Amino acid sequence: MPFTVVIIGRPNVGKSTLFNRLAGKRLALVDDTPGVTRDWRSADGHVGGLSFTIVDTAGLEDVFDDSLEARMRRQTEQALERADVALFVIDARTGITPLDRHFASWLRKGRTPVILVANKAEGKAGLPGILESFELGLGDPVPLSAEHGEGMADLVEALLPFAPKDEEPEKAAPATVALTEDGLEIPVGDQPEPEEERLRPIQIAIVGRPNVGKSTLLNSLIGQERVLTGPEAGMTRDAIAVDWEWRDRQFRLVDTAGMRRRARVEDKVEKLAVADGLRVVRMAQVVILVVDAGQILDKQDLTIARMVIDEGRALVIAINKWDTVDDRAMALRQVEDKLESSLAQAKGVSVVTISALKGKRLDALLDAVLDSYAVWNRRIPTAQLNRWLEGILDHHPPPLIDGRRLKIRYMTQVKARPPAFALFVNKPGDLPDSYQRYLIANLRDSFDLPGVPIRLALRGGKNPYVKE
Repeated sequence: MPFTVVIIGRPNVGKSTLFNRLAGKRLALVDDTPGVTRDWRSADGHVGGLSFTIVDTAGLEDVFDDSLEARMRRQTEQALERADVALFVIDARTGITPLDRHFASWLRKGRTPVILVANKAEGKAGLPGILESFELGLGDPVPLSAEHGEGMADLVEALLPFAPKDEEPEKAAPATVALTEDGLEIPVGDQPEPEEERLRPIQIAIVGRPNVGKSTLLNSLIGQERVLTGPEAGMTRDAIAVDWEWRDRQFRLVDTAGMRRRARVEDKVEKLAVADGLRVVRMAQVVILVVDAGQILDKQDLTIARMVIDEGRALVIAINKWDTVDDRAMALRQVEDKLESSLAQAKGVSVVTISALKGKRLDALLDAVLDSYAVWNRRIPTAQLNRWLEGILDHHPPPLIDGRRLKIRYMTQVKARPPAFALFVNKPGDLPDSYQRYLIANLRDSFDLPGVPIRLALRGGKNPYVKE
């Protein structure tokens, strides 16, 4: 089993940069602004043949009230308690500060072993800070530069005593393994069996405008205060992923930053957070769009929903704070009207009313997620498709073009996730968009494909499955 390494320290000493370096990819937001990281997040870390779970935390503040900084500190303390070893990061160029001394004293009293890391130690400018760090009483510092990757060998040597005794250097994955567009590993040229697919975690992104209850929803689902919540808008910045199990199904829930209209986003950190949220949507399989019952499906909600559909993800809409609505029948009619007029490309999308704070109807939400995921994965046999196509063409043939009837010869499903179909036409460029929409609408109704995007690609030439 991999061991857990938590990165702690005061704000702006390079904790997230070190996290990204050990994770081997840019997962945590990095900026010169102090306090960018607010929730702890974890990832698989790899360095020098060692494999471990690496945890990034918010900057430590000497605050104990109910402020945001105090809540961030409590989150960091939770992460520290679960770790096998802590990397206490200081800024070698700035030197030791009173806050560093305060938290070093606190760490010495704790049960978690601590490795002192002097970051930003490239060149001679960090030497005074490295020498000064001996006074913290945490042993010899490990000088490194997380930004430039210097000193990683010394860090590996410091981590080795905490690795399991049977830890072996990581071996490269065999060439027969490929990464799909959804981030899943499957054998090349092999289709996973249904049972194998069932064992994979379903990737769920939780998105929406700021302060609609996304983080509260995640906490309520998993039954613990995993991410910070509060009345302050824009609380979440990093996309926080949590592995979780429900009814023998594995899920990976990802909480994202609130998405405001682009014209209103001026802060650099907020731009980074929104970009990170968009990346999460592209990697998700099902997206839960959380909307506020007091402002159901406003313009920004619909913009986010269209973006999810354009990315080809399955969509479920969660109307949060439903317990505060007086006229619920009127509110539901408004939702139906807005979806009918503004989101026709995902007709039949699941809408679930919930109260994240009180934990109401969360099972119904997850049932809708599983139903949408099943539709998103659905495959239709080619013979069945073409029998349906024959009936459609008899009932409503394609229009005349220059006095001649377009010929639709054949149809097949080329992929799932989302369902995508190829339509073989003698003149693909002449088939009107209106007739394509007609085909998609009938396809959705006939084969029960509600709430997911349907792709239709037009191809010329003859039926490729007929031998001449």
